[in-house]
Amino acid sequence: MILVTGATGCLGSLLVPRLVAAGEPVRGISRRPRPDAGGVAWFTGDLRTGEPLDAAVAGADVIVHAATEPRPGSAADIESTRRLLDAARRAGGAPHVVYISIVGVDVHTYGYYRTKLAVERLIERSALPYTIQRTTQWHQFLDRIFGAMTISPIIPVPSRTRVQPIDVSEVANRLAEFVLSGPGGRAEDMGGPQVLEADHTARSYVRAAGRRRAVLPVRLPGATGQAFRKGLHLAPDHPRGKITWQDFLARRFS
Repeated sequence: MILVTGATGCLGSLLVPRLVAAGEPVRGISRRPRPDAGGVAWFTGDLRTGEPLDAAVAGADVIVHAATEPRPGSAADIESTRRLLDAARRAGGAPHVVYISIVGVDVHTYGYYRTKLAVERLIERSALPYTIQRTTQWHQFLDRIFGAMTISPIIPVPSRTRVQPIDVSEVANRLAEFVLSGPGGRAEDMGGPQVLEADHTARSYVRAAGRRRAVLPVRLPGATGQAFRKGLHLAPDHPRGKITWQDFLARRFS
């Protein structure tokens, strides 16, 4: 049995159908009651408080941890992961924990990245079998950011900063492979097929969306800005993705 946290999120909503199609029994956790549907058994639970997680975790062979609260400086992800791992240990089994992380969290200074690294360390020290997959930025993340910014006539982007976007569908495929094949420890980084300038991705987004917006490169200050300019969040040696940013835009705005 496979338990997926964040099962309704950007990644989880694509991963769950893949697992169901593979014939695996799947559970999801929701803070509100949901009827079982689409081959998914839903359990009510809250990772923020830990109540009640035991029933959802009981009997799990695999736990895919895809839930997150991406707020820099917040310890919410660390505490929710600790509660999830504690519940798994109380259940008495040794489920394979599959965790989605971000390229460069061990060298980058950005607050959310440091939180992801702390979560990785919790999982590594949990004595449970695990697989940790780090990826570069998702197409869908950039879509959400740029889409929100288009309410303004000016879209600020980090200057002298590159991105390596990857499609979340390919990440879901990769995690499904790990779920079905067993623990792999720290997996090879997974990056998109192209390394692009951030301002290029913004301008191409605006064109594809049919908007007229000015893109303004802005220098990010401090150590975090320097880390992004150095490309510590990139994986140019691991371009595993096949779907390009232009492919995504063509599909998104077709």
